[in-house]
Amino acid sequence: MAKVSVYNMEGNQVGDIELSDAVFGVEVNEHLVHMAVVSQLANNRQGTQSAKTRSEVSGGGRKPWRQKGTGHARQGSTRSPQWTGGGVVFAPKPRDYSFKLNKKERRLALKSALTSRVQENKFIVVDELKMDEIKTKNFANALSNLKVNKALVVLSDDSENVVLSARNIPTVKTTYTNTINVYDILKYDTVVIDKAAVATIEEVYA
Repeated sequence: MAKVSVYNMEGNQVGDIELSDAVFGVEVNEHLVHMAVVSQLANNRQGTQSAKTRSEVSGGGRKPWRQKGTGHARQGSTRSPQWTGGGVVFAPKPRDYSFKLNKKERRLALKSALTSRVQENKFIVVDELKMDEIKTKNFANALSNLKVNKALVVLSDDSENVVLSARNIPTVKTTYTNTINVYDILKYDTVVIDKAAVATIEEVYA
């Protein structure tokens, strides 16, 4: 089992915690991690882009000039793609970009991402993430104490004061254990998580 230090919000070490190898000590599967990121980004696409093909633009019903004898190249319609105002070749149409990962693949990808953060010493456990008031400056100071800049902050329960205090910091994102995902883990340099959230993740994914 990997053992990591536990800190308080002042940045002082207050103990240690052993992480479950079933979640934080798996063999990193880079292919599944890549697939999970591609899947999430694809599923976020609206897919509403659209352009008209030559059959949909108006006009161009008649042949602009006779086939032979004009000195021009042959043309069948003024709405062919090579004409100004013509249709688009292979025009994009609304479509669904999403694709599905199997449940086991999603779970292993998440475990792999968490394991990679632990191996890189970019996984900081805090004994408790709690704030008495909504104050961005106080939360920024707490991150500074932990020597963290760009961070994904994982919370165990509805810590509204922490979420509201962090939302104006552009390099920080807060999430809960039930919405944690591979893309966010990899996007942010460091994962900051409270002890209760670690226990929840181990219980769900072990």
